[in-house]
Amino acid sequence: MSSQPRVVVLDYGSGNIHSAVRALTHVGADVELTADRSAVLAADGLLVPGVGNFHACMAGLRAVDGPSLVDTRLAGGRPVLGVCVGMQVMFEGSGEPSAAQPEQEGLHQWPGTVSRLSAPVVPHMGWSTVTAPEGTRLLAGVEDERFYFVHSYGVATWDLPTAPGALVAATPLVTWSEHGSPFVAAVENGPLSATQFHPEKSGDAGLHLLKNWVMSL
Repeated sequence: MSSQPRVVVLDYGSGNIHSAVRALTHVGADVELTADRSAVLAADGLLVPGVGNFHACMAGLRAVDGPSLVDTRLAGGRPVLGVCVGMQVMFEGSGEPSAAQPEQEGLHQWPGTVSRLSAPVVPHMGWSTVTAPEGTRLLAGVEDERFYFVHSYGVATWDLPTAPGALVAATPLVTWSEHGSPFVAAVENGPLSATQFHPEKSGDAGLHLLKNWVMSL
């Protein structure tokens, strides 16, 4: 029996799955690419990838019962990591148009909607620094590094309130970046974490982040 943390990369037709599998394997995870419900629920960690249009990703997720899988894992305190559009779908919805798909609601794990970046040049494509909060575990050791972004839409505000005196462990930690204006680059919120950038395409810094997550499982 493997002592490596078992991670499922959710297979729902999104485009960055194989690079994510390779990166997770490189940092010591026992990785399976599947949408099988029992495998998803039994894994130590679930990575939800995402490339392209928000509404197309949500349609793909619904086709494999992704909303229920994410809900069930989080209800049991089981870690989930969303990447790129896999982060955006954790919010309520998106203003991104989609001719190919009817408009889809997000997973409603976090309040807020995804909107077009307010910048002179869109998409935001390339390496950017981030501003990580004190106490980050996901970005521990790579707070000052650059990460690779490819996106035209993002989350410009963080709307989840935190009660005064809330337990530190229950307080969401939000990392920011900027392209024209600030946007959410990563979130750590109990068992649910997510990054707008692509750690699997971010060189050594991205591998370090993924190892932080895998070693926390």
